[in-house]
Amino acid sequence: MALVPHAVEVLPDDEHNARLLAHAHPRDWHNPVPRQPYNLVVVGAGPAGLIAAAGAAGLGARVALVERHLMGGDCLNYGCVPSKALLRCATAWADVRDARRYGVSYGGELRVDFGAVMARLRRLRADLSAHDAVQRFTELGVDVFLGHGCFTAPRRLAVDGQMLTFTRAVIATGSHAGVPPIPGLAETDYLTNETIFALTALPARLGVIGGGPIGCELAQAFQRLGSHVTLLEADAHILPREDAAAAAIVHQALCRDGVQVMAGARIAVVETQGDVKRVRYTDASGRTCEAAVDALLVATGRVPNVAGLGLEAAGVGYDQRLGVQVDARLRTTNARIFAAGDVCSRYQFTHAADALARIVLANALFLGRQKASALTIPWCTYTDPQIAHVGLTEVQAAAAGMAITTFVQPLHEVDRAVLDGETEGFAKVHVKQGTDTLVGATIVARHAGDMIGLYTALMTHKLGLGALTKVIQPYPTQAEAVRQTADIYNRTRLTPVVKKLMAHWFAWQRRVSAAHYCVGLITLASLAGGTAYG
Repeated sequence: MALVPHAVEVLPDDEHNARLLAHAHPRDWHNPVPRQPYNLVVVGAGPAGLIAAAGAAGLGARVALVERHLMGGDCLNYGCVPSKALLRCATAWADVRDARRYGVSYGGELRVDFGAVMARLRRLRADLSAHDAVQRFTELGVDVFLGHGCFTAPRRLAVDGQMLTFTRAVIATGSHAGVPPIPGLAETDYLTNETIFALTALPARLGVIGGGPIGCELAQAFQRLGSHVTLLEADAHILPREDAAAAAIVHQALCRDGVQVMAGARIAVVETQGDVKRVRYTDASGRTCEAAVDALLVATGRVPNVAGLGLEAAGVGYDQRLGVQVDARLRTTNARIFAAGDVCSRYQFTHAADALARIVLANALFLGRQKASALTIPWCTYTDPQIAHVGLTEVQAAAAGMAITTFVQPLHEVDRAVLDGETEGFAKVHVKQGTDTLVGATIVARHAGDMIGLYTALMTHKLGLGALTKVIQPYPTQAEAVRQTADIYNRTRLTPVVKKLMAHWFAWQRRVSAAHYCVGLITLASLAGGTAYG
């Protein structure tokens, strides 16, 4: 067994990151001697790769897992885990800042200790890294190879001088931050999601290029923690993939927090003058503007990791922008090789990678015929308030030529939202016109991500919106907004014809009741004074 050279570092070099590396890429790790052939070779140890490797090993397959960087992939190291740790601290500060709205007063100086915030982030990330650790997967029966994997033939993968042969393989190499071709940007010391969580000092002024989920989440978080943030989005509004009304609410929330949101901004050039970065752009009205910042975050989307994998040698088709080419069953153009996660899917979410990996296990190891297209995948942008979505938006339904009916329950009419002081938002659901078949839904609320599952469950199990009226929810919760959209749907079923029939029904009930009442009176009178009638 060869000692794996330690070519991976995570900054800053502290006890928390040392613990992370001990789990995710240990310095003293020796790659095992290959046990040829493998039932499954998994390339990439992010969410999709970890699920595939653990699942296959648990079923008794001989499995090799290859990772060139950090176990846990983007989610653990640079994505979901550190970002949500940061967002929680920013939300805690906002709650304290706004406490007087709830009759809560406080004294003394309040300040953000950014160093402590980031140390907490690194500590929690290191704690969670134990779930994805090399040692844990070895104990599960997986042969873990740390190093660069490259296909050399349709059924062979080389890892730093060692050759692995396989019956089936899974490409799960994920994605990385895309960088737009803005003049001067490449010469700028910019940040991405892969470097921003290494900060130990709060930037006084932060520029954010890109108003998608990552850009909006981090713009709001850093503004709340004390940076002056300028958010630049080329589209006419931020979060362009989301429902326009939902995006508008988040836009207003960011502005209230102090973020300078510049939608419709076209960046011309980025220049560095000493420690200052100057971003020159034209705004939505065509005026030339400039943002001077101390740090610049690029958050303009993700690019699949396909370079350097030897995909041509394996007979695997791919596109640099779209990733590995797969069919509905996640097979590549090499029938023995499958793909899962960001490298092949437009749904670049951890939970989507998890679901796709499970389909690969069924199809690759057991000749299954499960289709990725059958999945119902929700997502959530974790701003405050959050936007959670599943299925089609109104715009997408119209583009598909689908006639829909939309039901909306505003949060200001939901008791718990009123009591929480969180009335900005709504639950919106779309059904096929003339039916209660769900085609999509959007929720805007502080905990929208925890609420969207009700709609997702209905769509997954092909239940109509009316089924929600039978679900009893604890009172009071903001999730009542979801059930109330079903109540709104039920009220639309009371058409004029149905209402007229119901009126006849109740009139008949009254007549029958009156007749019974008269008969009862006569009977009582007869019993009380029978001689009068005898």
